[in-house]
Amino acid sequence: ENLPPTRDNDVKVQVRACALSWIDTKLLSEIKLEKELLPVGREISGVVLEVGRKVTFFQPDDEVVGILPLDSEESGLCEVILVHEHCLVRKPEKVCWVEAAGTVRDGVRAYTALHYLSQVSPGKTVLVMDGASPFGTIAIQLAQHRGAKVISTAYSLEDKQYLERLRPPVARVIDVSNGKIDVAESCLEETGGLGVDIVLDAGVKLYSAEDESTSKSQLLPHKHDIITLLGVGGHWITTEKNLQLDPPDSHSLFLKGATVSFLNDEIWNLSNIQQGKYLYILLMIPILEDIMEKLSSSIFRPQLDEPIPLYEAKVSMEIVQKNQARKRQVIQF
Repeated sequence: ENLPPTRDNDVKVQVRACALSWIDTKLLSEIKLEKELLPVGREISGVVLEVGRKVTFFQPDDEVVGILPLDSEESGLCEVILVHEHCLVRKPEKVCWVEAAGTVRDGVRAYTALHYLSQVSPGKTVLVMDGASPFGTIAIQLAQHRGAKVISTAYSLEDKQYLERLRPPVARVIDVSNGKIDVAESCLEETGGLGVDIVLDAGVKLYSAEDESTSKSQLLPHKHDIITLLGVGGHWITTEKNLQLDPPDSHSLFLKGATVSFLNDEIWNLSNIQQGKYLYILLMIPILEDIMEKLSSSIFRPQLDEPIPLYEAKVSMEIVQKNQARKRQVIQF
């Protein structure tokens, strides 16, 4: 309610939409940013109301979109917010507020995985686990735009039908909902036994089936399956922060000359905190601009839920934090 004066590099934004994303409290604790009350909602779109005297990228009435930094004291669920100019880019006119806020995080994640960690290119085969998720959808579309052949897994009949409707079509949809389909065998069959070049997982089984507790974990591939289906020189991009590779696993990867990379959602923000603004400006802004350009030209078609009014934000955030939302949740002002 009582915003501080606009600082030299601040942009005052009237928020029009804010997407809700899961908060990694363990990560915040590890980097000493955990506190009793955490701001909710970091992906925003809105209109510039005022700019600081050193701001060069924006002026009043510009339409913008961006991601608040990891150490932000402010929540995106405010009518008006102060944001550093380096955290924002212009929003194309053709892109609506909800799509802009709802796509920007998954877009950054997909670019990190497919551009910086694995260099996707024409002719490569990419396996996207849980392709009907908001992130999976954008990853599939980015890989196809770069000329790659895409295989995806589906966790339910609805997911399978959604993936089969995507255009351009996915090369193969592997329905793992009944637990009877062997993902490794299907991928090797699809690639003529050569294996896939890039794997984007959505979590993996680290132990045997009887040691896994949740029903969702039963749908995940075992780490051995992923190593088996990787081709020579393949890249495994994992979201499993506690991945443990045994010596036989490492030996198999060594024989294939394959690599394992970890997909950390906050890598750009952590670079920002650790190394100052320079790296952040150089790498983050072009990514955000490219995401908005692809959204404007309908290359990206995000997986969004219906816009949610502000008074339902608390309930929606609880669903997001429990990992129960199958579509991206966006609050519209």
